[in-house]
Amino acid sequence: MKHPSKQLDVLYEDNHLLVVNKQAMLPTMGVADDQPSLIKIAKEYIREKYNKPGNVYLGVVSRLDAPVTGVTLLARTSKAASRLSAAFRDRKTRKIYWAVVNGVLPEETDTLEHYLRKDDRHRKMHVTHADCPDAQLARLSYRALKKSAESSLVEIQLETGRKHQIRVQLAKLGFPIIGDRKYGSERPFSQGIALHARELGVDHPTLGQSMTFTAPVPKYWKTDPELASLI
Repeated sequence: MKHPSKQLDVLYEDNHLLVVNKQAMLPTMGVADDQPSLIKIAKEYIREKYNKPGNVYLGVVSRLDAPVTGVTLLARTSKAASRLSAAFRDRKTRKIYWAVVNGVLPEETDTLEHYLRKDDRHRKMHVTHADCPDAQLARLSYRALKKSAESSLVEIQLETGRKHQIRVQLAKLGFPIIGDRKYGSERPFSQGIALHARELGVDHPTLGQSMTFTAPVPKYWKTDPELASLI
């Protein structure tokens, strides 16, 4: 197993926060004891760097699907975790994603609003109608940053934070994210899917100052001929 410092791409850290650029196919949390996860690696990183004996506290504040890369926010204290979780819950954060989708988007900018429900059996989300008992409102806005003959680079700003929201809403529009076979993409991708948590804006939990964290896209995006023309 690699040393924790070699597995983490740390974007920022202080006594209250640890912000990392998550790699593809690494679950954020919630895996079996013998499986790697971001939270396990991050705890080991803190334990070794600061020589902390016993259990290390880290709270997952923002969570990404395993195939998704980008900015992930962890809290180093319970107070920070509580305040940051409240900011996410109250929609006082700014979440920007980049995605490369199959097809050329007809609109330069648009707002998508759907109602989603969980399909636990297939571990995915479906678009449903507003009066469905388990329906959750999902809303995002996007703008096309660049287009090629077959694909579009899209910047997405989330207004809600539903499970698989970006993936299912873009697929419903007819433009699945490259590599996302779960939601209809037939085009292979080298690692995970072409969805990246590009930027996160949030107020510091103790200082109160506005902070913005930006994660560069994975290097392998630029080695894919189709994606390289868009990045």
